[in-house]
Amino acid sequence: MLRDWRGIVTATDRDRYARRDAAWRLALEQARRQAGSGDLDSVGDLIDPGAVRGGVTPPVGDYRCRTVKLGSQGGEAGLGYVVYGWFACRIEQTPRGLKFSKLTGSQRPSGLLFPETDRQMVMLGSMALSTEPPANSYGQRPDRDLIAVLERIGPERWRLVLPWPQYESNLDLIELVPA
Repeated sequence: MLRDWRGIVTATDRDRYARRDAAWRLALEQARRQAGSGDLDSVGDLIDPGAVRGGVTPPVGDYRCRTVKLGSQGGEAGLGYVVYGWFACRIEQTPRGLKFSKLTGSQRPSGLLFPETDRQMVMLGSMALSTEPPANSYGQRPDRDLIAVLERIGPERWRLVLPWPQYESNLDLIELVPA
């Protein structure tokens, strides 16, 4: 079974996790002020930091997921938000615990979900790009490592919150709904 994520997390990701409230604030401020791509109004509670509910653990199975990138690492020159279309994702039970995987698309994060509270799980994972095989090696390639917080935001609706991602945005949200 899983060890506590605090014994595994890198210093960089520990810092990202500690500063996630600042990522939310900056990303939402930029998303509301700057031009973007897609329909931000259509995502509803996905972009509400206070939408978290209890009973976070998602059931094992196939999901539809979409990424919403908020804020711009490029400052005023970048897009304030990008709302992507739906992709295939999965939550599976492994010998080490629950694992999230985005199965399609050009950016495919995956990682282990560590129980934290009734309202949050912490994911330590890595990113596979383009045609690379699925990523499963947290701590092996720092440029691909990621930390996320899984939260339930509605009946059969979850989000992964990725503060300070490596590229483009200041906060990535991955919405998950059963397929």
